[in-house]
Amino acid sequence: MSKRNITFILHKPQLSENIGACARAIKNFSFRKLILINPKPFFPNDKILATSVGAKDIIDQSKVYRDIEQAFKNIDVVIATSARFRNKNIKHINLNDLKKINFKKRVGFLFGSEASGLSNNEISYANYTLQIPTNPEFKSLNLSHSLIIIAQIVSSILKLKTKNFDKSKKVKSASKKDIQSMTNLCIKNLENINFFTPKEKKPIMLENLKSIFYKMDLSDKETRILSSVFASLGKKR
Repeated sequence: MSKRNITFILHKPQLSENIGACARAIKNFSFRKLILINPKPFFPNDKILATSVGAKDIIDQSKVYRDIEQAFKNIDVVIATSARFRNKNIKHINLNDLKKINFKKRVGFLFGSEASGLSNNEISYANYTLQIPTNPEFKSLNLSHSLIIIAQIVSSILKLKTKNFDKSKKVKSASKKDIQSMTNLCIKNLENINFFTPKEKKPIMLENLKSIFYKMDLSDKETRILSSVFASLGKKR
């Protein structure tokens, strides 16, 4: 288990101050990896560096992506933070449940923008959603506050050494990149047979389909088999 397996992902952050404060929080607990997806402010800028207060190295090493799928290409497990319960078939966990996560895998914690959080489409890429318990009448947490709470808890869990998972060393989990390729192949073939009808229901159908694949704990072999099945079905038409 290593803190190098942990990545904090900010989706469309809006304020420079929050980005800098998140970098500071990441370094407070000896984590190293920060990803930003479509940040609103120019990145990096002086305000981000000023609020990072000594975490310039985290800013310098961070990665910026324009596409959410690209951001997940080196992540095995995505845990999306959300202040509200989602009416979707996805496993919802609390802070105590983080003890059950296999941190030998590459784990990414996804945070939404300050204004709107994460959409259902963005949530559909996650393996789990995580809620931080707060005052039911005032649930809103600052972005950096949410991140530092999770960083502190995960740091404590790693120090205690989580229980080893009894899994064959010959079984290799599928990467998010492999799952993305398989999912996109499936969607492409479904589009070719006009599966997504009526058109107005296509977005929710895509969300549900992606949610099914992303929350499954597929091995790389299972992903290859499914990709072959989807490819064969495309050729049969």
